[in-house]
Amino acid sequence: MISKPEAAPTVRHDWSVAQAEVLLATPFHDLLADANAAHREYFDPHVVEAAILLSVKTGACPEDCAYCPQSVSSDTGLDPERLMATDEIVDAARNAKAASATRFCMGAAWRSPTDRQVEEMANAVAGVKALGMETCVTLGMLSADQAVTLEQAGLDFYNHNLDTSPEFYGKIITTRTYQDRLDTLANVRTTSVKLCAGGIVGMGESRRDRAALLAQLASLDPHPESVPINVLVQVPGTPLHGTDPFDPLELVRTIAAARLMMPRSVVRLSAGRTDMSDELQALCLHAGANSIFLGDKLLTTDNPQPQHDHTLLGRLDTQLAP
Repeated sequence: MISKPEAAPTVRHDWSVAQAEVLLATPFHDLLADANAAHREYFDPHVVEAAILLSVKTGACPEDCAYCPQSVSSDTGLDPERLMATDEIVDAARNAKAASATRFCMGAAWRSPTDRQVEEMANAVAGVKALGMETCVTLGMLSADQAVTLEQAGLDFYNHNLDTSPEFYGKIITTRTYQDRLDTLANVRTTSVKLCAGGIVGMGESRRDRAALLAQLASLDPHPESVPINVLVQVPGTPLHGTDPFDPLELVRTIAAARLMMPRSVVRLSAGRTDMSDELQALCLHAGANSIFLGDKLLTTDNPQPQHDHTLLGRLDTQLAP
């Protein structure tokens, strides 16, 4: 564990969009100073959590998410693959543990899995859990009964991102509503499984949209235990390819605001790191991010090489969580 539970800064669940927007507009150095102070209240600033994400069922997803190369609506040349066998998944988790990851995340490109598919994933969760690793899956929309099945297998985290604000959402996805996503989060909360829920920046949204996303996440009680902040990876053949580049310092502001609004949550600097300088990543960690994905792939997109991450963390006098 990387948290320091003895401290207790104020935790709120009543952030308005306007308040979040004001927070994002705080003078940069003041915002980072406040976020770093809040981060130190609950976490060791010299420790970063490491997870590895594996695509266990790739492509042919019926959703039309404009950012996703796995959507059937995108023309990316991605070859669909069936669900991996449980022993293959467990072998991959064993390799992830050897590479210093403490959490193994499994992603399947489904809109909503069948009960049989959930049972198969539950077997994989149990196998990975037996290795002594934390487990996380992202399978799409989930019923309350399916959440219980995964809970009984020993699942630690369920990932289901809100992606963006309710107002901007319809410009990114039309095959699933915002309420569908909130319902899945609520179904997981009927169990002891923790939530991993965040969003994507750089999709052409406004700062107010980013504020609204953070306000949505911070309104959840309790807050998601893990909050991934992804930067759009522009893949040729997806509708968002060609979107204007995202201001890197706006990413730092978003992470700092997430840290202040959800001080107990682990904030993960997720997709898009291959296009970030070491200096930008260092700023994000200073602003309150304290988790990264190791491995050279995030589902189907590139991720920094593990040796580069180890070297960067060493330069920052930061270690991976045991």
